[in-house]
Amino acid sequence: MFSPSSLLSFSSLNVLLVLVLFFYGGHSSSSSSSVPTKIGKGYRLIFAEETTDGGFIGHLQVKQKNSIYGSDIPILQLYVKHETEDRLRVHITDAEKQRWEVPYNLLPREQPPALKQTIGRSRKNPITVSEIAGSELIFSYTADPFSFAVKRKSNGQTLFNSSSYGSDSFGEMVFKDQYLEISTQLPKDASLYGLGENTQPHGIKLYPNDPYTLYTTDVSAINLNTDLYGSHPVYMDLRNVGGEPFAHAVLLLNSNGMDVFYRGNSLTYKVIGGVFDFYFFSGPSPLGVVDQYTSFIGRPAPMPYWSLGFHQCRWGYHNLSVVEDVVENYRKAEIPLDVIWNDDDHMDGHKDFTLNPVNYPRPKLLAFLDKIHSRGMKYIVIIDPGIGVNSSYGVYQRGLANDVFIKYDGEPYLAQVWPGAVNFPDFLNPKTVAWWGDEIRRFHELVPVDGLWIDMNEASNFCSGKCKIPKGKQCPSGTGPGWICCLDCKNITKTRWDNPPYKINASGLQVPIGFKTIATSAVHYNGVLEYDAHSIYGFSQSVATHKALQGLEGKRPFILSRSTYVGSGRYAAHWTGDNKGTWEDLKYSITTVLNFGIFGVPMVGADICGFYPAPTEELCNRWIEVGAFYPFSRDHANYYSPRQELYQWKTVAKSAQNALGLRYKLLPYLYTLNYMAHTSGAPIARPLFFSFPAYKECYGLSTQFLLGSSLMVSPVLEQGKTSVKALFPPGSWYSMFDMTQTIVSKGQYFTLDAPLNVVNVHLYQNTILPMQQGGMISKEARMTPFTLIVTFPAGASEAQAKGNLYLDNDELPKMKLGSGYSTYVDLYATVKEGSVKIWSEVQEGKFALEQGWKIEKVTVLGLGGSVGTSGLEINGSPVAPGGSDIELSSAEQMHLQDDDEDGQGKKKSLMVEISGMNLYVGKNFDISMTMGTQG
Repeated sequence: MFSPSSLLSFSSLNVLLVLVLFFYGGHSSSSSSSVPTKIGKGYRLIFAEETTDGGFIGHLQVKQKNSIYGSDIPILQLYVKHETEDRLRVHITDAEKQRWEVPYNLLPREQPPALKQTIGRSRKNPITVSEIAGSELIFSYTADPFSFAVKRKSNGQTLFNSSSYGSDSFGEMVFKDQYLEISTQLPKDASLYGLGENTQPHGIKLYPNDPYTLYTTDVSAINLNTDLYGSHPVYMDLRNVGGEPFAHAVLLLNSNGMDVFYRGNSLTYKVIGGVFDFYFFSGPSPLGVVDQYTSFIGRPAPMPYWSLGFHQCRWGYHNLSVVEDVVENYRKAEIPLDVIWNDDDHMDGHKDFTLNPVNYPRPKLLAFLDKIHSRGMKYIVIIDPGIGVNSSYGVYQRGLANDVFIKYDGEPYLAQVWPGAVNFPDFLNPKTVAWWGDEIRRFHELVPVDGLWIDMNEASNFCSGKCKIPKGKQCPSGTGPGWICCLDCKNITKTRWDNPPYKINASGLQVPIGFKTIATSAVHYNGVLEYDAHSIYGFSQSVATHKALQGLEGKRPFILSRSTYVGSGRYAAHWTGDNKGTWEDLKYSITTVLNFGIFGVPMVGADICGFYPAPTEELCNRWIEVGAFYPFSRDHANYYSPRQELYQWKTVAKSAQNALGLRYKLLPYLYTLNYMAHTSGAPIARPLFFSFPAYKECYGLSTQFLLGSSLMVSPVLEQGKTSVKALFPPGSWYSMFDMTQTIVSKGQYFTLDAPLNVVNVHLYQNTILPMQQGGMISKEARMTPFTLIVTFPAGASEAQAKGNLYLDNDELPKMKLGSGYSTYVDLYATVKEGSVKIWSEVQEGKFALEQGWKIEKVTVLGLGGSVGTSGLEINGSPVAPGGSDIELSSAEQMHLQDDDEDGQGKKKSLMVEISGMNLYVGKNFDISMTMGTQG
């Protein structure tokens, strides 16, 4: 949904800042020159011992106290443990008092040892250097001043080193109640990725001296280098050592607001609370890193099959007949559509879990849902966390009765969002989770929605401070923008939680951390402060919503959340928020989508054609050619923008038919990627370096991306262009729209034709890609015959290819084998001395056999030799030419050469198709054939 920040560019935000600082009485900048680069002298290790669980515990004593940003915590507890072969934990907290940490029930993990009641005496002769080795990582420390390093065991490379020795840019570790600082040295050639959520103008690689602030905020994604809707304090570090790639990741599990300063040769965290809880993941491949990371934070949620289809939404579908027309117009335009969405237009007065009786009368809505459900289409609506304060509103009354709201001064904290005055549910409270589940159940009985869209959950507030409902005036008035604060509000600066000593760069402008959100001195369940729990609000709502939906009918939930945190991908998908219909935003969207794959939220996409204002026709053409390959593919627009459904322009409709037509053929592949994400964390959309980690040229590439390991999308991202210069890592690449077109790359750029309705998609060698025949809706497309695309390196005399396919009943909550409702197929192919073999190994074929899925065609690309083929056998039986429905055909493939290659001529290879087959997916098959004389 549109939010007030969507109107704000940086220029208007600067004006806003003046007003904010006036309102808040102003405050000095935390990053002013008066604050020294190095604060204090750090800590010394005074006690160390092994723990019974195989870990290491120590006590750290502050060396010299100072009052910058508050008093130092005198004694810290250090806990180190190799939790798995590839994961190391370093946990540092106050040794004497419990401090805020991300709740262990929300993000399950091992508990560190209890705090010691007595502090160990300092040793007369402390050990100055020591190390604790695990299988893959080595932890070492220096006692005085205390610092620690993490090294890779295999090659001794230092991955993290907190020592400030020799550094002018950072000092030793600082640990105060509201200011924690720690740094690491970095080699200049390290490529870093992550630290979101923000819109990164320089692409996916972190850019030295760009600001990285983490604090969940309702600030439009059009604002660059600004803390946005999610907080993900994790980065991946990729290094190329003598041509060999090594990747690792570092997570600081802390939900408090923080600034992270990346300078190219160092990285510094400045955090306003909590603890240091570091996790190091050894990799060494990018896929291995994400596997290890999601093994810890939670595997990405299994998605229903239909969610991989195309989605249409808009804020401003004023009544049901408009929605009905949209669905019908997609059908007439022959553009695939699986899911139709409502923003808050369906609500009665913007109130959650209600229906507008005039514009969305329940009997007509139910009839409409019966109609689309019978086709296999789905319906999703929005829910905001703010519950309207209204004495006649049952949801609110039941919430009050169950005491579910966040408190301020003992009363439910009052804010304003779309319904007017609201209270915010406290999802850390078990009673709230139960109440929320009951409200979702009641709503589902009213309207059988197929998923929920949880928005504004940073949490967004149109007001700031302590507010009350004004007397004698209507709020909101019903005229003018609904996001203007109309409550009577007073600033809150009386506590250190509202006005902390260090000011993070909130909203990119150091606005107060309570600005346009819940007051940070408000209180959650068990006395938890909003100051600490702020950035996990959306995450806790996702957990509660997932539990509620799963409990409804036992079906696999679909949830889309704007605010995310570490672990959100286990419960929800994400979209990148309020973007703009510009060429720049189209380009930025790729980086954000790829980042969320690293964050463990692989089901992600941006608003296709831009949320606002109106996109041009050309831009919308190019955007659907990118958006058709987002893992989550949805067109969404703002209330104040003209209509931008894909059928509104003939040219866009054609581009949509082409791009979405391919997506719907690829649905079995995308669904298998969903399974791989759920079982190993592997992102659906990936940067090229995931498949080519040794190829340094692609480390910063942010204008192309992969789906899975081998399907590359190279879109046009600039106005007026009818060609695209695309980087092709070394090997053979085959065009998905014309498989006779081949690119054999040494690792170089090629200029590709890209007329308005064309997007370039290429498949890499050594792959077996399962496809179906597509359709207008995933339910129908899913039942069409299969084709397997087998790719070998062009002209190779000896090679192999692999692929896989996962199929299941996508309504089941769990995505796994062993249920009797799933099938998994490994696919293999080899070519050797002119002999081609293709075969499958099926696990639990019963489900696929019951569905009747069959393979009708196999296309083999990149074969050497003449056009002639002979000796075709299927499952051991020779196939005589013309003796069955099976047909064998071949065509020459043309090789696009690099412009710099002179005198080479155009090389050729062969494409062979076997069609008319009737092979059951659920049974092992084998195919063999002999090629003609090698060319």
